[in-house]
Amino acid sequence: MLNNKDIHHISLDDKDIYLIGTAHISRSSAETVKNFIIQEKPDSVCVELCQSRFQSLRDPDKWKNMDIITIIKQKKALLLLVNLILSAFQKRLARQLGLNPGQEMIDAIQAAQENNINLVLADRDIQITFTRIWKKLGFFGKLKLFFMLTLSIFSNEEISEEEIERLKSEDVLTAALNELAVSFPRLKSTLIDERDQYLAEKIKEAPGKKIVAVVGAGHVPGIKQEIYKEHDLNSLTYIPKSSPWVKWIFWGIPLAIIIIIISTFRVSPLSGIKQVLQWTIWHGSLAALGTIIAAGHPFSILTAFLAAPLTSLNPLLAAGWFAGIVEAIMRKPKVEDFENLGNITTFGDFFHNRITKVLLVVALANLGSSLGTFIGGAKVIQIFVDTLFS
Repeated sequence: MLNNKDIHHISLDDKDIYLIGTAHISRSSAETVKNFIIQEKPDSVCVELCQSRFQSLRDPDKWKNMDIITIIKQKKALLLLVNLILSAFQKRLARQLGLNPGQEMIDAIQAAQENNINLVLADRDIQITFTRIWKKLGFFGKLKLFFMLTLSIFSNEEISEEEIERLKSEDVLTAALNELAVSFPRLKSTLIDERDQYLAEKIKEAPGKKIVAVVGAGHVPGIKQEIYKEHDLNSLTYIPKSSPWVKWIFWGIPLAIIIIIISTFRVSPLSGIKQVLQWTIWHGSLAALGTIIAAGHPFSILTAFLAAPLTSLNPLLAAGWFAGIVEAIMRKPKVEDFENLGNITTFGDFFHNRITKVLLVVALANLGSSLGTFIGGAKVIQIFVDTLFS
C-alpha cells in the first residue's frame, strides 16, 4: 500500500505522518483512504474539512433550517452564493463522472469513527478564508471579484475534458482558489499558502504518533514543505480590521456628492435638480437592471430602483439587501426550495430555486448600484463643473 503514489510518508520528531493526496471526485481515492485507515489503524485521522463543511456532510438537510432574510441581514448572502457556486461546480463534475463528491472524506470519517480513531478537522474555515481575501481587496478588486463570481454562474454546464483531467489531481476548492490567485496574484499567500500552512500545523498537532491526513492532492506539495515550519494558527485565522482610510473613502464619497449637489443648488437650482436626477436615474436603473437579470419580482425591481439612490449615500446600507428581502417576501421560499439547494448543479437551477434567486437579486442589485456610484457620481461632477464655468 505504501508504494501508492498518492500516499506520502513524513517522519517528524516522534511522529509518522501519512499524507493521502486525493481527488474529491475519484472513486479510487475513496477506496484508498478507507483501506489505508483500516490497515494502519492510526492514532488520528485528519481530514481537509472545516467545521461548517463537516456539518454539511453530516447533515445534508441543513438547508431546511435556513432563514434567508436573516442571512441577508447578517450580510452573508454573497458568501452563501459563492459556496453554492462552488458546490454546483463540484456536483456537476461528479455527475458527469458518476461519482459522489467528497466520498473520500465521508469514508475517512466513517473509518475513523468505526475504529474509535481520533478525528481532526484540519482545514481553516472557508468563511475566514474568503473574509481575509475580501479585506485585502481594494474597491476595484472587489468589483472585479464580484464580476468573476457572477459570470461563473453563466459558465457552460458541461465541464471540459481538460478541466476533468486537472481536477483529478486537484480538489475543487483548491482549483477555484488557484484560479483566483491567477487573477489576483497579490492574494496568492491568502488563497493558497496560508491554507497549506494551516493544514500542516493542524496535522502536526494531531494527537498520537501515527497520523493519517486525507487532503486534496493539490495541497500535498505545500503541506510537505510547510510541515517542518512553525505556524501560528491565531494569526492565520485573524480577521484584519479595515483600514481607517477605507472608512474615510466609503463615507467621504457620498459626503462629497452631497456637498457638490448642495453647492450646485446654491449657484443654479436647475443644475442641482439635474444632478439629483442623474444620480437617481443611474443608480436606480442599474440596480433595477441587476434585479431584472436575476429574474426578480416586479416589486423587487421597483425596490432596487427606489433604494439604490439613497442607500448609495450610506455605506452601512445596500440596495440589494432591500431588494432581496422584498424578493423573499413576495416569492416566499417553499420547503422544496430548501430541500433542493443541495441538488443545484446547473445555470438554470440558480434561477428556478427561490432561495438562490433571492441571493442573485442581492448580488446583482448591489453590483448595479456600485456601478451607479461611478457613473452617477461622474455626471454629478460634470454638471457641477459645467455650472461653475458656464
